[in-house]
Amino acid sequence: MRRDWIVVTVLWSVLTVIGELAIFTWSMVPEGYAREAEVVNDAFLLLLAFSVPVAAFVMTMVGYSVVMFRSKGEPTEDGPPMKGEPAVITAWLIITTLLVFTVLVNPGFVGLSDIRGDADADVVIGIQSQRWTWEATYENGVVSGDELVLPVDTRIRFDITATDVLHSFWIPAFAVKIDAVPGRTTELLVTPERLGDADSDPNVRVQCAELCGSGHAAMSMPVRIVEQDEYEQWLDGLLEAAAGEGS
Repeated sequence: MRRDWIVVTVLWSVLTVIGELAIFTWSMVPEGYAREAEVVNDAFLLLLAFSVPVAAFVMTMVGYSVVMFRSKGEPTEDGPPMKGEPAVITAWLIITTLLVFTVLVNPGFVGLSDIRGDADADVVIGIQSQRWTWEATYENGVVSGDELVLPVDTRIRFDITATDVLHSFWIPAFAVKIDAVPGRTTELLVTPERLGDADSDPNVRVQCAELCGSGHAAMSMPVRIVEQDEYEQWLDGLLEAAAGEGS
């Protein structure tokens, strides 16, 4: 029995080290373009790091038991009863309980506070969804259905609604989403921190994340994150074009 526990401990330690190295060596999450993506990605990696020792322990125990204690030949009777070690059971309960409370605090309460961030927005953009398109309305009245252009390093609030069925406003590069509900306005705050566009990274797009009908998969709109000067020039260009069409 002592030999079995030594082997299990060594195997568990090796698998745990391999798993933790994989988490912090390989690229486990997509590139983030907003402050919120950093919060979500950090929380994901932390939870993954917490789960590795637990998963490695379960796999080690099951795998070792299957190999070492499997029935040889056709069993003629039930095996002898096996009782758990009280010390092992107690340690397992204590460790997993502490792990649950740790996760509850961080990334639970801490992560929730971080991702909410500052409630004050520098720019407010109205987002209207309908099968199967998106439409963005900017503060100066400019409307764009071809692309969503955002200024970098700016706190942005999206006021989101739907005209027909339930949709979900999701920008994969920002790692956050929220439902677009008919008859209601939901809010999502983000702070883009990197320049980018859908041409260089397909995750920089608005995508519906709620099954809404036959055109759901194609319900997307490219996003472009630009410097403040370029953002203002783009808005002025759209405003001039709209004025020209009106005259």
